[in-house]
Amino acid sequence: MDRMELKSYQDIIQHLNKTKRTKHLLLGNGFSMAYDAGIFSYNALNKFIEKSNDNLLKKLFEIVNTKNFELIMQQLDNFCQLAEEFSSDKKLRAKIQAASETLKTSLLDAIKELHPEHVFKIPEEKSKSCAKFINTFLGSGGHVFTSNYDILLYWVLMRNMDKIANAIDGFGRYAEESDEYQAYEDLEFSDLEWGKHRDEQNIHYLHGALPLFDAGISIVKEEYDTQDLLLEKIKKRIANREYPIFVTAGDGKEKLTHIMHNQYLSHCYDQLSSLDGSLVTFGFNFGKHDEHIIDAINIAAKHRKKTPPKLWSIYIGVYSKDDKKYIESIAGKFKCKVNLYDSKTVNVWDQKDN
Repeated sequence: MDRMELKSYQDIIQHLNKTKRTKHLLLGNGFSMAYDAGIFSYNALNKFIEKSNDNLLKKLFEIVNTKNFELIMQQLDNFCQLAEEFSSDKKLRAKIQAASETLKTSLLDAIKELHPEHVFKIPEEKSKSCAKFINTFLGSGGHVFTSNYDILLYWVLMRNMDKIANAIDGFGRYAEESDEYQAYEDLEFSDLEWGKHRDEQNIHYLHGALPLFDAGISIVKEEYDTQDLLLEKIKKRIANREYPIFVTAGDGKEKLTHIMHNQYLSHCYDQLSSLDGSLVTFGFNFGKHDEHIIDAINIAAKHRKKTPPKLWSIYIGVYSKDDKKYIESIAGKFKCKVNLYDSKTVNVWDQKDN
């Protein structure tokens, strides 16, 4: 297609403000890399499988034929229980148990690799700057979506709840049921469970996130404290056979299959598929494994419909000439107007107060 004009981030925000169109944000790995490319330049949770030296784990991944961590760990737990109940072969049981423990240890090692200590020591000015960037969208009544499952966005939201307009991730606490009357101050409350505020939700982790866990009948969110405490909480949940929810390797079809089998992920995907207004992307490259995201955008675009609610346009941030050429080459896949802007004009972590 013809070469597209490359605008600045400031120009597109000014234009969207003039049209009074609701602004939504889609974040990709470039958001985390903009903070520290040395930490977030690769997918540690996927790499640890590829680089695993454990032959038993390699065989397991081949047999199960998936890199859905949640599914692999749940099936391994099932194997352990079946072997315990029906097999008299102690060596087999020990072998399966060893594989389970190795996988859990590897997961924790990968989490630590992805989140070095200094990630939790973001300078206050950078944290405030990112909050200001996020608020550009939430403040207009928009939604924020991310395909990242690191906890950088989560950390910023927790640190800046007083600065970000009404950030709601859908989680809340329920009072525990009791057979007897209890005064409010005596009530015991549940973990942070997803669903209580789903109707007002405007923060969406499309591929899950490390603090989000499938607890069987509910999706729960682990609370932020400090790095060691958070990792310790994750470790305890894994020991209790509760696993972080995140979509990792696989093509778009495999990712969508994973999404549709989880109530939280499918809700987030449905929200992306029903946007009204315009979508701005930052750090999202629409690679060959992101077809499911393009599909959701096209559903929201409601092709040929001339009245709202619908997604009218998308503004895709690009960093380089090659990025620009690539987006121009796939622009025809989108069923809404595609615009480009220079991602280097977005100072996510270095915005100055006006």
